[in-house]
Amino acid sequence: METTKPEEARREQEIYRVTIVGGMVNLVLLAFKFFAGVTAHSAAMLADAVHSLSDFVTDLIVILFVRISAKPQDTDHDYGHGKYETLATALIGVLLLAVGFGIFWNGATSVYRFCRGEVLQEPGMLALVAALVSIVSKEALYWYTVVAGRRLDSQAVVANAWHHRSDALSSIGTAVGIGGAILLGEGWRVLDPVAAVVVSFFIMKVALRLLRPCVDELLEKSLPEEVEAEIEQTILSFPGVSSPHHLRTRRIGNYCAIEVHIRMDGNLTLEAAHETTTRIEQELRRRFGPNTLINIHAEPLKTP
Repeated sequence: METTKPEEARREQEIYRVTIVGGMVNLVLLAFKFFAGVTAHSAAMLADAVHSLSDFVTDLIVILFVRISAKPQDTDHDYGHGKYETLATALIGVLLLAVGFGIFWNGATSVYRFCRGEVLQEPGMLALVAALVSIVSKEALYWYTVVAGRRLDSQAVVANAWHHRSDALSSIGTAVGIGGAILLGEGWRVLDPVAAVVVSFFIMKVALRLLRPCVDELLEKSLPEEVEAEIEQTILSFPGVSSPHHLRTRRIGNYCAIEVHIRMDGNLTLEAAHETTTRIEQELRRRFGPNTLINIHAEPLKTP
């Protein structure tokens, strides 16, 4: 069994650090929002607290699945464990979609009740303070997490960052609704559920954007055409190598797999052919990452 490479271990540790920071912030906000929602009699803030709870759950998902995805190849997983990270991203996307629909449903129900003449409850000032605190802290947490996720090339961390952003958007809607209900009077309390409905569409849009690449990967979709063209050009840059064909590519978590057939002079020794294919593999890994799985099949060049 292979051991985890030093750079993989550092990547895993950084993902843990970023996720734990987010988890601690979410835990504090979660407690504050539930307290504010209950004491200030704000249904909107309680809904926002539930959203923060989903953030905290996704942090736990990332910590669990990133540890699994960082495991090296073993007898049961010849291609490594990278798709566990994809699965974590998909779970976050599904959770986001469910939360977005839940916020939409609650908001639409409140609007319906208001239109039928029901007087909505006025929230307290503490709920507005909690919403403003949430906006600032979750937006800061979004930037901290998304920068780290892109640097670490982790789909799950970037997905988690967007969950932080969705919570900030949700809190904006909550703040607008609570502020309108407090400052504008009884007739404007409907601003709270209306804003929640608007924000729910943004949340569901983010969820679908996260889910689409996960579905593509789980369905073994090939890498983009421009990436495959770069792979072919890289192969053709080596002297004596021609006609790359039967190219097959796919993503496996944060790395990819490449299979290709090439043609070389049939008079080359096996050692020379092996040396060339090894150099091609090294260059492809330099371009696409050290964990890239590569399978090159060399064929003799057909002569007339």
